[in-house]
Amino acid sequence: MKMYRIEERLAFEEVKSDRPLKSLMFRNSALGGVLVMVIFTLSLLVLPLVLPPLPPPPPLFLLVPVLIMAMLIFLAFSPSQVPNVSVITSV
Repeated sequence: MKMYRIEERLAFEEVKSDRPLKSLMFRNSALGGVLVMVIFTLSLLVLPLVLPPLPPPPPLFLLVPVLIMAMLIFLAFSPSQVPNVSVITSV
């Protein structure tokens, strides 16, 4: 696999790497992160079987996700207040 280094002048140089692709994929993941995800998954599988069922929430709490979604849709389609700034670069 060819890897390239980008310098400030945008010149590309080929970088030779003896590491296989799999070592690049797992190099950034830590064992602690994987352990936390496994414990979280096990708790999601086991806790519903151990804990008693909860009563239904009050009807007012059921409107909270609907109100959050309405606010997000409103913000997505409202115009931005940031001025339009264009950047002109000279070569």
